[in-house]
Amino acid sequence: MASLKQASGKAVLITGCDSGFGFSLAKHLHSKGFLVFAGCLMKDKGDAGVKELDSLKSDRLRTIQLNVCNSEEIEKAVETIRSSLKDPEKGMWGLVNNAGISTFGEVEFTSMETYKEVAEVNLWGTVRTTKSFLPLLRRAKGRVVNISSMLGRMANPARSPYCITKFGVEAFSDCLRYEMHPLGVKVSVVEPGNFIAATSLYSPERIQAIAKKMWDELPEVVRKDYGKKYFDEKIAKMETYCNSGSTDTSSVIDAVTHALTATTPYTRYHPMDYYWWLRMQIMTHFPGAISDKIYIH
Repeated sequence: MASLKQASGKAVLITGCDSGFGFSLAKHLHSKGFLVFAGCLMKDKGDAGVKELDSLKSDRLRTIQLNVCNSEEIEKAVETIRSSLKDPEKGMWGLVNNAGISTFGEVEFTSMETYKEVAEVNLWGTVRTTKSFLPLLRRAKGRVVNISSMLGRMANPARSPYCITKFGVEAFSDCLRYEMHPLGVKVSVVEPGNFIAATSLYSPERIQAIAKKMWDELPEVVRKDYGKKYFDEKIAKMETYCNSGSTDTSSVIDAVTHALTATTPYTRYHPMDYYWWLRMQIMTHFPGAISDKIYIH
């Protein structure tokens, strides 16, 4: 692995730093000597995560207001970063597309609105942010690190809105990697396993709120055909799933750090439990008939 001396003063933007991976990453990369721009959705609202990052009072860690669905905020972030680089012509070293939202619900329970909302952040937010920063990244022959998911490689029932967007992030990353190869920009994908417990994506309250809204908005025929009992069972299953997963995010942080600092970063990183790694190999390499027999029940 390349020495981290190279990190000193190199500018990196991380999106989605209000909490979860992004928040921890901002602190970690700052400690390694990077000049960190922490994009926060809630900066203007004075969110707790933003306050904590600001309280480090470091000239190498700056929080910036950044909603990846908002082109104006992204362009403003480009300007902010460009103007704070010692030599803008030398560009910016890294972009970590981490901002993401998640939801659940079977296909018939999920509104088109929800599909579009999740894609707007997870997929188009990644594409939009990357496109805006590529001119700076190309100048530095820098790095793009996209946070995908194991659900970007294998599907799961009741997670189609999320899976679709993460499969999209994988495809976008691959296309970009091919295009950027001759230009010296390296593109990596990090595919975390189950870290629900660590990322505060779901609280029981949030699950109940999503479930109530979902049921209220269901077409009458769907409500009748499935019935409330079936629906409630699925929600209960989701609740148990949401307390699961690893709370130690260090494997994800280490993967992103390696992708930003190694001379030859990997194309894909798999910070996940062995169970999920094995399941991903089986679902991506075995015939569907076999993996379906094992995993569909």
